[in-house]
Amino acid sequence: MSRLTVPKTYKLYIGGKFPRSESGRTYEVVAADGAFLANAAQASRKDARDAVVAARAAVGGWAGATAYNRGQVIYRIAELLEGRRAQFVDEIQSSEGVSAAEAGAQVDLAIDVWVWYAGWADKYAQVAGNANPVSGPYFNLSVPEPTGVVAAVAPQGVTGGSLLGLVSVLAPIVVSGNTVVVVADERAPLSAISLSEVLATSDVPGGVINMLTGSPAEIMPWLASHADVNALDLTGAGSIDGAKGETWVDLQLAAAETLKRVVPPVAGIPRPALERITAFVETKTVWHTKSML
Repeated sequence: MSRLTVPKTYKLYIGGKFPRSESGRTYEVVAADGAFLANAAQASRKDARDAVVAARAAVGGWAGATAYNRGQVIYRIAELLEGRRAQFVDEIQSSEGVSAAEAGAQVDLAIDVWVWYAGWADKYAQVAGNANPVSGPYFNLSVPEPTGVVAAVAPQGVTGGSLLGLVSVLAPIVVSGNTVVVVADERAPLSAISLSEVLATSDVPGGVINMLTGSPAEIMPWLASHADVNALDLTGAGSIDGAKGETWVDLQLAAAETLKRVVPPVAGIPRPALERITAFVETKTVWHTKSML
């Protein structure tokens, strides 16, 4: 018996759910040869605000989890991604125009990035923190703590990097207890939404990772000026060209109004690094008296 193919509906991922854009807007995602692939939701200002609300609500629980628990949750993402490898290879191959081998290598690297950062979850504090020598009968300890809500831009238009670039931005942000609102690769967002499905079926609490698709040039100015966003990761913002000629520098200036921490754009895909974890932690120093007994 013949049957019709059931096309996939690609939506946003906010607060652990899959809403359509509040505006009802969509845009066409096309293959490297120009063939139509899918309609993706085009996030609006309201969608960005909803994502920030969800991320803020999730900060307490995620930051309060033990480092060991966060590491296990992040490792679980890698396990589920491994189980759906064929789907991701197919989506990357169709949207980026790369070979099956190249798409498979990208998925494997993305899995490895999740595992690499999961391993650092209960170790980075020993490297980033320390016990300080002080005069007097006190312990003085410096401990890294999460910054809060981070707004991020995944690398844009990097062939062979729609999934790997996204994961390389997300993993170091969430490993330390931050929550994130991320704008996926506008040209090739299919693997980003499929990653959202992996997150939804994993142990990641709703609101920890929120995925928006659409134009970074349109969405990021609202996130950069949002008073409830604590930091910006502009890794993929180097190519932003707004309607009024805005660039990533304008986003940095908007962030300065509310004293946000900003990570500037990088060329290509960032390599796994401890510095990407510590970019979004704040150092808290605690004094404690020594026992007199």
